[in-house]
Amino acid sequence: MDNFISTHEATIRLGAFVGVFALMAIWELLAPRRALTQPKSARWLNNIGLVVLNTVTLRLIFPTAAVGVAVYAGQQYWGLFNQVNAPGWLAVLASVIILDGVIYLQHVMFHAVPVFWRLHRVHHADLDFDVTTGSRFHTIEILLSMLIKFTAIVLLGPPLVAVILFEVLLNATAMFNHSNVRLPLALDRIIRMLVVTPDMHRVHHSHLPHETNSNFGFNLSLWDRLFGTYRAQPEDGHTGMKIGIDTFRDSAQCIPLPRLLMMPFIGSVTEYAINSRRWEQHDES
Repeated sequence: MDNFISTHEATIRLGAFVGVFALMAIWELLAPRRALTQPKSARWLNNIGLVVLNTVTLRLIFPTAAVGVAVYAGQQYWGLFNQVNAPGWLAVLASVIILDGVIYLQHVMFHAVPVFWRLHRVHHADLDFDVTTGSRFHTIEILLSMLIKFTAIVLLGPPLVAVILFEVLLNATAMFNHSNVRLPLALDRIIRMLVVTPDMHRVHHSHLPHETNSNFGFNLSLWDRLFGTYRAQPEDGHTGMKIGIDTFRDSAQCIPLPRLLMMPFIGSVTEYAINSRRWEQHDES
């Protein structure tokens, strides 16, 4: 099993990405939540172009990615689950949950530290919110994120199947909860008890700083509830809210790929950094 995962890791991840992307793109066409404000073809071309650039860069710098680190950690008996004799199912389940918690904390850090926010605002500067937004990250942020995952894997020692499962889930849920899709409100309330829904995560992409600095989860919704960063709904409603950040509102700044790559080096850090957040009482759902 481990040999199969190691050999076909890239194929597994690519197949899952393409399948979930196609599903969410079709769903967006059939049942959109909001009307888009920007030309879709231009946004998609540049957002997907950034995904391709990031994927190629990652493979050139880290050819074996997180799976390779997990294999090496297992060979060296590094990490918690390479030291304790836990049942396989428990090690997999706990590893996926813990790694998801690491991503939550990483996300908060990229809002809290000004130099990291410079990178992360490429993601938030998208003027619309759809399936391509879920993969729109600056190349340097992607590389830093991979190094954080490497560190977590070395310390945790997760089973190989847990690492590939986590990677697939992270990509799939990011596309799901960034999608411009309509869910019945009653169903949304049930689903978000466990996982982050599009309506829940859309709040995080509001132009209002105190909403941008909430709902940091990508997969499990429990982290936001546990750490007090949960906000149920946007102040202006899902159809009336403004997507993006006020720092960059010109489509000429926010869409072309070369401008996305230069964005971290332009302008000053603004109140969107979490240390400027206006803490308020959260909504209840």
